[in-house]
Amino acid sequence: MGELNLVGFGTPPDFLRRETEMETQDVFLTDDGRQRAIAQLEFLRTVRRAEVAQYLHDAKESGDVVDNAAYEDAKNEQARLEGRILELEQLLASAKPITKLPTDVVSLGSIVQLRTPDEKEYCYTIVGAFEAKPSAGLISNESPVGKALLGHKADDLVIVSTPGGVKEYTVLNIE
Repeated sequence: MGELNLVGFGTPPDFLRRETEMETQDVFLTDDGRQRAIAQLEFLRTVRRAEVAQYLHDAKESGDVVDNAAYEDAKNEQARLEGRILELEQLLASAKPITKLPTDVVSLGSIVQLRTPDEKEYCYTIVGAFEAKPSAGLISNESPVGKALLGHKADDLVIVSTPGGVKEYTVLNIE
């Protein structure tokens, strides 16, 4: 007879496991990324907190707080703001700095020049996920291309399986 598996009994399925049981990944920041996070945190703590406090005060003054959509909206905005502040504080407390390493292999912080078989050239900087902005040439070390490039040297051929299909790059230069 087959094994009976009831929800609530035995080992929970993967999607129900607690965050503390999950593997945590390291977060990396360049000096520029750290400075941007500090500036954003300071803005949120000072300017944005004051704006939200005023919004909350005005909404509360406009009438009864029960069934007051503006008051509910202000409370939700305050919760989002405090969540973002906490997220940035935790990021800055735990992020590992990306230090400049030798340029003979691709690593975090490397600026990599690539060429495709159809002679298109790309230049990417390998950064942590927090700083990633592919449209600006900043790709995450966790992205398919970033992950595939790590550890490669100039003149290496790198084949990457991406959501858009298989890509092929030749590493031209590493800074």
